Amino acid sequence: MIVLDVETTGLVPERHSILSLGALDLNDPTNQFYEECQVWNGAEIEDEALAINGFEREEVKEQGSKKQTEEGLIKAFVAWAMDRPKERTLAAQNVSFDLEFVQAACKRAGIECPFAKRTIDVHSITWMHMVTRGIEPPTKNGHSAINLDAALAYCGVPGEPKPHNALTGAYCHAEVISRIAYNRNLLPDFSTFDIPWETNR
Repeated sequence: MIVLDVETTGLVPERHSILSLGALDLNDPTNQFYEECQVWNGAEIEDEALAINGFEREEVKEQGSKKQTEEGLIKAFVAWAMDRPKERTLAAQNVSFDLEFVQAACKRAGIECPFAKRTIDVHSITWMHMVTRGIEPPTKNGHSAINLDAALAYCGVPGEPKPHNALTGAYCHAEVISRIAYNRNLLPDFSTFDIPWETNR
């Protein structure tokens, strides 16, 4: 399973660009990918998105950037994904967002997107785990309120550092998946934090 996180200039894959992509192989978490890129020519840049991911407009715009293109990043990610990970199902919090940006970037780069639409969503498995333990999932305005920080807290792990980083985001997603699916810690970064439902037995 490939656990990933994508940081972007906005929310619409056809109008906004990838800025960074972090990923790791859940079966071999030492096998990791992280790269950054400039925006594609004509992409829109939202200040609200930059405030979340910590990038500066000057470092990502297409003119004068020393960073690689989005095309270069997505080709590198696909090459990494097709090399060592044996199982390539994508997983993340709100994974449809990440998959749609990967699909759009592949299309702009003129390459086939090799990832299936069947994915693993951190929100969904956290919700299911809560329900099976008799815990009522949190809601807000009539909708589920399980964001990544809520999923991490449920699993006994501190919230993701801010501003967001695509690789630390992938770490957080992977740790939640490992704790919920396998009842075990995955990454050394989180080894000092107990799994709540294991310690409370």
